[in-house]
Amino acid sequence: MNPTLKKTLKIICFTLLSLVGLILLILIGYVIYLSATYYRIEDNQVLEIANNQTSQISLNEEYTITTYNIGFGAYSHDFDFFMDTGEMLDGTKTSGSGSRAKDKQTVLDNTNGALQTILQQETDFAFFQEVDTKADRSFFVNQYEMLQDAFTDYSSVFASNFHSGFLFYPLTNPHGAVNAGIATFSKYEISESVRRSFPIDNGFFTKFFDLDRCFQVNRLNIQGSDKQLVLINLHMSAYDEGGKIRALQLEMLKNVLSEEYAKGNYVIAGGDWNHDIANSLNTFETQQKVPEWVAQINEEDLPDGFSFATSTNAPTCRSTDMPYEKGVNYSVVIDGFIVSDNVTVSVVNNIDTDFMYSDHNPVKMTFSLS
Repeated sequence: MNPTLKKTLKIICFTLLSLVGLILLILIGYVIYLSATYYRIEDNQVLEIANNQTSQISLNEEYTITTYNIGFGAYSHDFDFFMDTGEMLDGTKTSGSGSRAKDKQTVLDNTNGALQTILQQETDFAFFQEVDTKADRSFFVNQYEMLQDAFTDYSSVFASNFHSGFLFYPLTNPHGAVNAGIATFSKYEISESVRRSFPIDNGFFTKFFDLDRCFQVNRLNIQGSDKQLVLINLHMSAYDEGGKIRALQLEMLKNVLSEEYAKGNYVIAGGDWNHDIANSLNTFETQQKVPEWVAQINEEDLPDGFSFATSTNAPTCRSTDMPYEKGVNYSVVIDGFIVSDNVTVSVVNNIDTDFMYSDHNPVKMTFSLS
Protein backbone atom coordinates (compact mmCIF):
# COMPACT_ATOMS: atom_id res chain seq x y z
CA MET A 1 0.00 0.00 0.00
CA ASN A 2 1.17 3.47 -0.80
CA PRO A 3 2.79 4.90 2.36
CA THR A 4 0.99 8.21 1.94
CA LEU A 5 -2.39 6.45 1.57
CA LYS A 6 -1.62 4.23 4.55
CA LYS A 7 -0.83 7.29 6.66
CA THR A 8 -4.01 9.03 5.50
CA LEU A 9 -6.13 5.99 6.42
CA LYS A 10 -4.54 5.88 9.89
CA ILE A 11 -5.36 9.56 10.40
CA ILE A 12 -8.97 9.00 9.28
CA CYS A 13 -9.39 5.96 11.57
CA PHE A 14 -7.86 7.82 14.50
CA THR A 15 -10.15 10.82 13.88
CA LEU A 16 -13.26 8.63 13.64
CA LEU A 17 -12.35 6.70 16.81
CA SER A 18 -11.69 9.97 18.60
CA LEU A 19 -15.10 11.33 17.53
CA VAL A 20 -16.85 8.13 18.65
CA GLY A 21 -14.99 8.29 21.96
CA LEU A 22 -15.92 11.92 22.42
CA ILE A 23 -19.58 11.21 21.70
CA LEU A 24 -19.60 8.32 24.17
CA LEU A 25 -17.91 10.50 26.77
CA ILE A 26 -20.55 13.21 26.27
CA LEU A 27 -23.39 10.68 26.51
CA ILE A 28 -21.96 9.11 29.66
CA GLY A 29 -21.46 12.55 31.17
CA TYR A 30 -25.02 13.54 30.31
CA VAL A 31 -26.45 10.37 31.88
CA ILE A 32 -24.43 11.06 35.03
CA TYR A 33 -25.70 14.66 35.02
CA LEU A 34 -29.36 13.58 34.71
CA SER A 35 -28.93 10.98 37.43
CA ALA A 36 -27.23 13.47 39.75
CA THR A 37 -29.97 16.10 39.30
CA TYR A 38 -32.89 13.66 39.60
CA TYR A 39 -34.65 13.10 42.90
CA ARG A 40 -38.15 12.27 44.07
CA ILE A 41 -39.89 14.64 46.44
CA GLU A 42 -40.78 12.94 49.71
CA ASP A 43 -44.37 11.92 50.35
CA ASN A 44 -46.53 13.82 52.88
CA GLN A 45 -44.70 17.09 52.35
CA VAL A 46 -46.44 19.95 54.18
CA LEU A 47 -46.94 22.84 51.74
CA GLU A 48 -46.71 26.57 52.36
CA ILE A 49 -50.01 28.43 52.15
CA ALA A 50 -49.52 31.90 50.69
CA ASN A 51 -51.80 34.88 51.33
CA ASN A 52 -54.06 32.72 53.49
CA GLN A 53 -57.54 34.19 53.86
CA THR A 54 -59.51 34.19 57.12
CA SER A 55 -63.09 33.48 56.02
CA GLN A 56 -64.46 29.99 56.53
CA ILE A 57 -67.00 28.06 54.49
CA SER A 58 -70.44 27.07 55.79
CA LEU A 59 -72.86 24.21 55.37
CA ASN A 60 -75.85 24.55 53.03
CA GLU A 61 -74.27 27.37 51.00
CA GLU A 62 -73.47 27.16 47.29
CA TYR A 63 -69.85 27.38 46.17
CA THR A 64 -68.08 27.02 42.82
CA ILE A 65 -64.85 25.29 41.88
CA THR A 66 -62.91 25.17 38.61
CA THR A 67 -60.08 23.07 37.25
CA TYR A 68 -57.82 23.94 34.31
CA ASN A 69 -54.66 22.38 32.92
CA ILE A 70 -52.99 25.43 31.35
CA GLY A 71 -50.36 23.42 29.44
CA PHE A 72 -47.37 25.59 30.48
CA GLY A 73 -48.63 28.35 28.18
CA ALA A 74 -47.48 26.64 24.99
CA TYR A 75 -50.62 25.20 23.47
CA SER A 76 -51.85 27.64 20.89
CA HIS A 77 -53.78 26.00 18.04
CA ASP A 78 -50.59 25.53 16.03
CA PHE A 79 -48.73 23.68 18.80
CA ASP A 80 -48.26 19.92 18.97
CA PHE A 81 -46.12 17.88 21.40
CA PHE A 82 -43.21 15.57 20.65
CA MET A 83 -44.29 12.78 23.02
CA ASP A 84 -47.72 12.32 21.42
CA THR A 85 -48.64 10.06 18.50
CA GLY A 86 -51.96 9.24 16.89
CA GLU A 87 -53.72 7.81 13.87
CA MET A 88 -56.26 9.22 11.45
CA LEU A 89 -59.39 7.26 10.55
CA ASP A 90 -57.81 6.39 7.19
CA GLY A 91 -54.79 4.86 8.95
CA THR A 92 -52.36 7.74 8.46
CA LYS A 93 -49.99 7.98 11.43
CA THR A 94 -49.49 11.33 13.15
CA SER A 95 -46.76 12.52 15.48
CA GLY A 96 -46.13 15.78 17.31
CA SER A 97 -42.78 17.56 17.20
CA GLY A 98 -43.04 20.64 19.43
CA SER A 99 -41.22 20.76 22.74
CA ARG A 100 -41.27 24.45 23.71
CA ALA A 101 -43.68 27.32 23.34
CA LYS A 102 -43.22 29.36 20.19
CA ASP A 103 -41.83 32.32 22.16
CA LYS A 104 -42.17 34.16 25.47
CA GLN A 105 -45.03 36.34 24.23
CA THR A 106 -47.04 33.24 23.37
CA VAL A 107 -46.62 31.97 26.93
CA LEU A 108 -47.69 35.33 28.36
CA ASP A 109 -50.70 35.57 26.03
CA ASN A 110 -51.90 32.02 26.72
CA THR A 111 -51.38 32.31 30.48
CA ASN A 112 -53.25 35.61 30.61
CA GLY A 113 -56.04 34.16 28.48
CA ALA A 114 -56.34 31.15 30.77
CA LEU A 115 -56.41 33.16 33.98
CA GLN A 116 -58.90 35.67 32.58
CA THR A 117 -61.15 32.75 31.62
CA ILE A 118 -61.18 31.57 35.22
CA LEU A 119 -61.49 35.06 36.71
CA GLN A 120 -64.66 35.54 34.65
CA GLN A 121 -66.16 32.53 36.40
CA GLU A 122 -65.92 34.28 39.79
CA THR A 123 -65.04 30.92 41.27
CA ASP A 124 -64.53 30.25 44.98
CA PHE A 125 -61.86 27.60 44.41
CA ALA A 126 -59.55 27.06 41.43
CA PHE A 127 -57.30 24.13 40.56
CA PHE A 128 -54.53 24.54 37.97
CA GLN A 129 -52.13 21.98 36.48
CA GLU A 130 -48.95 22.30 34.35
CA VAL A 131 -48.00 25.60 35.94
CA ASP A 132 -44.37 26.46 35.17
CA THR A 133 -42.28 28.50 37.58
CA LYS A 134 -38.88 28.31 35.87
CA ALA A 135 -38.52 26.36 32.65
CA ASP A 136 -36.81 26.55 29.29
CA ARG A 137 -39.96 25.31 27.58
CA SER A 138 -41.93 28.37 28.73
CA PHE A 139 -39.10 30.91 28.43
CA PHE A 140 -38.79 31.21 32.22
CA VAL A 141 -42.20 32.81 32.66
CA ASN A 142 -43.31 32.27 36.27
CA GLN A 143 -46.92 31.29 35.73
CA TYR A 144 -47.60 30.74 39.42
CA GLU A 145 -46.63 34.33 40.16
CA MET A 146 -48.89 35.50 37.32
CA LEU A 147 -51.79 33.56 38.83
CA GLN A 148 -51.07 34.93 42.30
CA ASP A 149 -50.97 38.48 40.95
CA ALA A 150 -54.39 37.94 39.37
CA PHE A 151 -56.06 36.11 42.27
CA THR A 152 -55.10 38.65 44.92
CA ASP A 153 -57.89 37.80 47.37
CA TYR A 154 -57.25 34.06 47.38
CA SER A 155 -55.17 31.71 49.48
CA SER A 156 -52.77 29.83 47.23
CA VAL A 157 -50.73 26.63 47.42
CA PHE A 158 -48.18 25.23 44.97
CA ALA A 159 -46.79 21.70 44.75
CA SER A 160 -43.94 20.71 42.46
CA ASN A 161 -44.57 17.77 40.14
CA PHE A 162 -41.97 18.30 37.41
CA HIS A 163 -38.41 19.24 38.29
CA SER A 164 -35.72 18.08 35.90
CA GLY A 165 -32.25 18.81 34.73
CA PHE A 166 -31.79 19.88 31.11
CA LEU A 167 -33.64 17.34 28.95
CA PHE A 168 -31.70 17.44 25.68
CA TYR A 169 -34.54 16.11 23.56
CA PRO A 170 -35.70 16.59 20.84
CA LEU A 171 -32.18 17.29 19.65
CA THR A 172 -33.18 20.12 17.33
CA ASN A 173 -35.19 21.97 20.01
CA PRO A 174 -34.62 20.47 23.47
CA HIS A 175 -37.35 20.48 26.11
CA GLY A 176 -34.77 21.85 28.52
CA ALA A 177 -34.82 22.17 32.30
CA VAL A 178 -38.22 22.36 33.96
CA ASN A 179 -39.68 23.40 37.29
CA ALA A 180 -43.46 23.13 37.28
CA GLY A 181 -46.38 21.95 39.35
CA ILE A 182 -50.01 22.20 40.38
CA ALA A 183 -51.62 25.16 42.14
CA THR A 184 -54.75 25.62 44.24
CA PHE A 185 -56.50 28.93 44.93
CA SER A 186 -59.20 29.47 47.55
CA LYS A 187 -61.27 32.48 48.64
CA TYR A 188 -61.39 30.83 52.04
CA GLU A 189 -58.88 29.84 54.68
CA ILE A 190 -56.93 26.66 54.03
CA SER A 191 -56.04 25.11 57.36
CA GLU A 192 -53.48 22.66 55.94
CA SER A 193 -52.12 21.51 52.60
CA VAL A 194 -50.08 18.35 52.08
CA ARG A 195 -48.37 17.05 48.94
CA ARG A 196 -48.83 13.33 48.29
CA SER A 197 -46.48 11.56 45.87
CA PHE A 198 -48.13 9.32 43.29
CA PRO A 199 -46.30 6.14 42.21
CA ILE A 200 -44.50 6.70 38.89
CA ASP A 201 -42.62 4.62 36.33
CA ASN A 202 -39.05 4.38 37.60
CA GLY A 203 -37.65 3.18 34.28
CA PHE A 204 -34.35 4.97 33.72
CA PHE A 205 -35.46 7.26 30.90
CA THR A 206 -39.24 7.27 31.49
CA LYS A 207 -38.95 8.81 34.94
CA PHE A 208 -37.33 11.95 33.52
CA PHE A 209 -40.36 12.67 31.31
CA ASP A 210 -43.24 11.39 33.50
CA LEU A 211 -42.87 14.22 36.01
CA ASP A 212 -42.94 13.69 39.76
CA ARG A 213 -46.69 13.07 39.76
CA CYS A 214 -48.56 14.16 42.85
CA PHE A 215 -51.77 15.45 44.35
CA GLN A 216 -52.52 18.11 46.93
CA VAL A 217 -54.74 17.42 49.94
CA ASN A 218 -56.12 20.81 51.00
CA ARG A 219 -58.15 21.01 54.22
CA LEU A 220 -60.71 23.72 54.98
CA ASN A 221 -62.50 24.06 58.30
CA ILE A 222 -66.27 24.51 58.24
CA GLN A 223 -68.06 27.00 60.48
CA GLY A 224 -70.03 25.26 63.21
CA SER A 225 -68.86 21.78 62.22
CA ASP A 226 -66.17 19.40 63.38
CA LYS A 227 -65.85 18.05 59.81
CA GLN A 228 -63.68 19.46 57.03
CA LEU A 229 -63.94 20.09 53.31
CA VAL A 230 -61.06 18.23 51.67
CA LEU A 231 -60.11 19.54 48.22
CA ILE A 232 -57.77 17.27 46.25
CA ASN A 233 -56.02 18.76 43.22
CA LEU A 234 -54.41 16.07 41.07
CA HIS A 235 -52.56 15.36 37.83
CA MET A 236 -52.25 11.67 36.96
CA SER A 237 -49.83 10.04 34.52
CA ALA A 238 -50.47 10.06 30.78
CA TYR A 239 -47.58 8.04 29.29
CA ASP A 240 -48.09 4.62 30.82
CA GLU A 241 -48.08 1.68 28.44
CA GLY A 242 -50.28 -1.05 29.84
CA GLY A 243 -51.77 1.25 32.48
CA LYS A 244 -49.90 -0.34 35.40
CA ILE A 245 -48.71 2.94 36.94
CA ARG A 246 -52.09 4.64 36.54
CA ALA A 247 -53.73 1.68 38.29
CA LEU A 248 -51.35 2.12 41.24
CA GLN A 249 -52.03 5.86 41.29
CA LEU A 250 -55.79 5.32 41.30
CA GLU A 251 -55.52 2.75 44.09
CA MET A 252 -53.51 5.18 46.23
CA LEU A 253 -56.02 7.97 45.60
CA LYS A 254 -58.98 5.70 46.41
CA ASN A 255 -57.41 4.86 49.77
CA VAL A 256 -57.06 8.56 50.61
CA LEU A 257 -60.64 9.27 49.52
CA SER A 258 -61.98 6.39 51.62
CA GLU A 259 -60.00 7.48 54.68
CA GLU A 260 -61.38 11.02 54.49
CA TYR A 261 -64.93 9.82 53.85
CA ALA A 262 -64.72 7.48 56.87
CA LYS A 263 -63.96 10.55 59.01
CA GLY A 264 -67.20 12.14 57.81
CA ASN A 265 -65.39 14.80 55.79
CA TYR A 266 -66.70 16.34 52.57
CA VAL A 267 -64.39 15.36 49.71
CA ILE A 268 -63.90 16.79 46.22
CA ALA A 269 -61.13 15.46 43.99
CA GLY A 270 -60.52 17.18 40.68
CA GLY A 271 -57.98 18.02 38.04
CA ASP A 272 -56.40 16.32 35.04
CA TRP A 273 -57.14 12.62 35.43
CA ASN A 274 -55.56 11.61 32.09
CA HIS A 275 -58.44 9.13 31.86
CA ASP A 276 -61.84 9.42 30.25
CA ILE A 277 -64.00 10.11 33.32
CA ALA A 278 -67.29 10.87 31.52
CA ASN A 279 -67.77 7.86 29.19
CA SER A 280 -66.89 10.21 26.33
CA LEU A 281 -64.61 8.09 24.13
CA ASN A 282 -66.70 8.54 20.97
CA THR A 283 -68.73 11.62 21.88
CA PHE A 284 -67.11 14.40 19.88
CA GLU A 285 -66.61 14.86 16.14
CA THR A 286 -63.17 13.76 14.98
CA GLN A 287 -61.19 12.43 12.04
CA GLN A 288 -58.88 10.45 14.33
CA LYS A 289 -59.05 7.07 16.02
CA VAL A 290 -59.22 6.86 19.82
CA PRO A 291 -55.57 7.28 20.96
CA GLU A 292 -53.87 4.48 22.84
CA TRP A 293 -53.27 6.71 25.86
CA VAL A 294 -56.99 7.21 26.54
CA ALA A 295 -57.90 4.84 29.37
CA GLN A 296 -61.16 5.05 31.32
CA ILE A 297 -62.25 5.33 34.93
CA ASN A 298 -65.75 3.94 35.46
CA GLU A 299 -68.21 4.03 38.36
CA GLU A 300 -67.02 0.62 39.56
CA ASP A 301 -63.50 2.04 39.89
CA LEU A 302 -64.61 4.57 42.51
CA PRO A 303 -64.64 3.86 46.25
CA ASP A 304 -67.96 3.48 48.06
CA GLY A 305 -69.70 6.79 48.69
CA PHE A 306 -68.21 8.58 45.65
CA SER A 307 -69.53 9.50 42.20
CA PHE A 308 -68.47 11.45 39.12
CA ALA A 309 -69.31 15.13 38.69
CA THR A 310 -68.60 15.60 34.99
CA SER A 311 -70.19 16.95 31.82
CA THR A 312 -70.00 16.20 28.11
CA ASN A 313 -71.30 19.56 26.88
CA ALA A 314 -67.78 20.13 25.47
CA PRO A 315 -64.52 18.16 25.43
CA THR A 316 -61.81 19.06 27.94
CA CYS A 317 -58.72 17.73 26.14
CA ARG A 318 -57.63 17.58 22.50
CA SER A 319 -55.01 15.40 20.85
CA THR A 320 -51.59 17.01 20.56
CA ASP A 321 -50.04 14.75 17.93
CA MET A 322 -50.98 17.46 15.41
CA PRO A 323 -51.94 21.16 15.42
CA TYR A 324 -55.54 21.81 16.41
CA GLU A 325 -58.42 21.92 13.95
CA LYS A 326 -61.94 21.69 15.32
CA GLY A 327 -63.66 18.46 14.28
CA VAL A 328 -60.37 16.90 13.16
CA ASN A 329 -58.36 16.35 16.36
CA TYR A 330 -59.55 13.67 18.74
CA SER A 331 -61.06 15.13 21.91
CA VAL A 332 -62.37 13.67 25.14
CA VAL A 333 -63.33 14.56 28.74
CA ILE A 334 -60.43 13.85 31.10
CA ASP A 335 -60.89 16.87 33.40
CA GLY A 336 -63.53 17.15 36.09
CA PHE A 337 -64.39 15.99 39.58
CA ILE A 338 -65.47 13.11 41.74
CA VAL A 339 -67.29 13.90 44.97
CA SER A 340 -68.37 12.18 48.17
CA ASP A 341 -72.13 11.65 48.57
CA ASN A 342 -72.41 14.35 51.25
CA VAL A 343 -71.49 16.93 48.57
CA THR A 344 -74.52 18.08 46.58
CA VAL A 345 -73.64 19.02 42.99
CA SER A 346 -76.09 21.28 41.18
CA VAL A 347 -74.22 22.17 37.96
CA VAL A 348 -71.15 20.94 36.07
CA ASN A 349 -70.13 22.80 32.93
CA ASN A 350 -67.12 22.35 30.65
CA ILE A 351 -66.12 25.86 29.58
CA ASP A 352 -65.66 25.74 25.82
CA THR A 353 -62.68 27.95 24.92
CA ASP A 354 -62.16 25.93 21.71
CA PHE A 355 -58.72 25.13 23.17
CA MET A 356 -57.65 28.73 22.62
CA TYR A 357 -55.10 28.90 25.44
CA SER A 358 -54.27 25.27 26.21
CA ASP A 359 -54.79 21.73 24.98
CA HIS A 360 -57.42 21.56 27.75
CA ASN A 361 -60.70 23.29 28.44
CA PRO A 362 -61.57 24.24 32.03
CA VAL A 363 -64.43 22.76 34.06
CA LYS A 364 -66.69 24.55 36.56
CA MET A 365 -68.81 22.88 39.23
CA THR A 366 -71.38 24.37 41.63
CA PHE A 367 -71.87 22.48 44.90
CA SER A 368 -73.01 22.67 48.50
CA LEU A 369 -72.25 20.74 51.68
CA SER A 370 -75.22 19.19 53.48
